[in-house]
Amino acid sequence: MRLHPDVVSTDTDDGTVLLNERTGRYWQLNATGAHVLRQLLDGHDPDDIAAGVATRHRIDRPRAERDVTTVIEQLRGAELVIA
Repeated sequence: MRLHPDVVSTDTDDGTVLLNERTGRYWQLNATGAHVLRQLLDGHDPDDIAAGVATRHRIDRPRAERDVTTVIEQLRGAELVIA
């Protein structure tokens, strides 16, 4: 997975901001969303990302899997990333 060519990202103290330069729309990811995005861009599998999120935030694995899936769906739906 990679960022859409029209999208630039900037890390902030609280996460990451994405800007679609074509549309001018901004998207803000909290720290967990930013972590998921970085892991995806580094080529990690969503299941592995969810395992890490579950451990990092001390939540159950099914919840972490849902959260990671939601982030991925939102990124794809907003056309911020491409496979």
